[in-house]
Parts: sequence; structure tokens; C-alpha cells
Amino acid sequence: MPNIKLFESKKIRSVWNEEDQKWYFSIADVVEALTDTTNATDYIKKMRKRDEVLSKGWGQFVTPLEMETAGGKQKINCANAEGLLRLIQSIPSPKAEPFKLWLAKVGYERLEEIENPELAQHRMREIYKAKGYSDEWIEKRVRGIAVRDELTNEWKKRGVKEGLEYAILTSEISKATFGLTPSDYKKFKGLTKPQENLRDHMTDLELIFTMLGEASTTEIARTKNAKGFPENKKAAVEGGSVAGKARKDLEKKSGRKVVTSKNYKTLSEKKNRQIDKGKK
Repeated sequence: MPNIKLFESKKIRSVWNEEDQKWYFSIADVVEALTDTTNATDYIKKMRKRDEVLSKGWGQFVTPLEMETAGGKQKINCANAEGLLRLIQSIPSPKAEPFKLWLAKVGYERLEEIENPELAQHRMREIYKAKGYSDEWIEKRVRGIAVRDELTNEWKKRGVKEGLEYAILTSEISKATFGLTPSDYKKFKGLTKPQENLRDHMTDLELIFTMLGEASTTEIARTKNAKGFPENKKAAVEGGSVAGKARKDLEKKSGRKVVTSKNYKTLSEKKNRQIDKGKK
């Protein structure tokens, strides 16, 4: 399950470090949440120029850690709670104090989830529900996360390297399934921010065919005992092709395209219109 936390409806990617038992958060996501900037990288550069002490001590609290991105797992600059508290000293934002309380709450919730893992899935469902997703969509999204985890675990066992190789294989599955790479798919849906997760903007059918492509890839890799990147790349193309053929067959018989430009933004706008209509 991807570790996504919400601060005032802004997504903050996070990862739990078992060694020091602490959360680490994406610095870029935190900066965007506190400043509403559209270019976190540029803001961070300017911030470090303004604060020489922060810049000199940057390496002491910034740790590159692997996190999920649209192209698979990549190393992202992260910081734990102590590091973020130092960071927000250099960000003139009225959200600083609420963010401190949010950090404390996140830490407490993690301790609860360690004691009771079912809480993590429950909270994830509640987050999606609060954002306006239907129960049916949420169930597919949760199931899709499990299918994805099973696939990446299989890749790991078969010698595929996390990061770039995961991203390439994911792209191959997507191309064979939908005729689009994940980056092209995001553009088609009008998603421009790096932290926007493509799958959070998929329709029910798009999620179903995504699962079919990845589940088929897992099955083919196991059946053929694929070893290393080249063999698993072939399995990815074959697995995606299974879903691609099923998609084309459905489109032919239904007369409608599965891939759509609809995204969560349009879902939010529709929900807001319904709320406004109900107030009248």
C-alpha cells in the first residue's frame, strides 16, 4: 500500500523507516502543501539561498529514499519530523503550526497501525471516501494496490532492480494494455504535478484493466520462471497484451473507449456542483 498522508487535502508521500522507527516525508510535497507553490524544486532552491544555515546543514537532515512515483519507485529527498520542523522555520506560512500538530498526529497513528494493521486500510478507505470516491471504486483501488504489490514482490524475487527497471516494466505493461505509457496517460488526463498518482484518477474500468495487465504479468513470470530484467520485460509485454486484447474486445462490443480523459478533478467538480445544487 502506498504511504500517502493528507495535510489539509494535500498529498504527502511518506515512508516508514524500520531502523529508527520514524516516518520520512517527501520534502517537495511538504513545501507544496505549506506554500501552494506549483514548482517545489524552484522554491527549495530560493529558500536555501535565503537561509545559508539551512543550506549548509542540508545534508544532515535530508535523506534520499525510494518512494512511489508515476514511473515507479525513485529516490526522493525526504526528512523525518525533526528535519521538517527545521525546514518549516524557513517557510513563512500560516500553516506552520497546524503542520506541527499534523506531524504529531501522523506519528501516533502509525503506532496504532503497528498494533492493528487493519487500521491502515481503514484510514486509506476513509481518505478516498472523504475525497468523493464511491465505495465500489475504493474497493477496486485497494484491490489494485494488492495486485501491484504481488507483482513487485515477484519482480524482486526474480532479480529485477527497483527504480528504473520497475518503471520500464510498468511502462511496458501500460503500453500493451492501453496503448499509452504512464507519462503519456497522465498528460491525456491533464495531470501535470509529479505527486499526482495516475491510478487515483482512473475510472473503474481503467483500474480493472490495469489489474488484469499486472496480474497476468505476475502469472506469466511465474509460469515461465522469468529471470532477470530481459525475461521479465518479455513477460510484462505479454501480460499487458492479455489485458490489451480484452480491452479492445470490450470497446468493439460496447462501442465506447475504456481510456478516458476523466480524472479526479472532474469528479470533484461534479461533486461540488451536486452540493451547490442541493443548497439551492
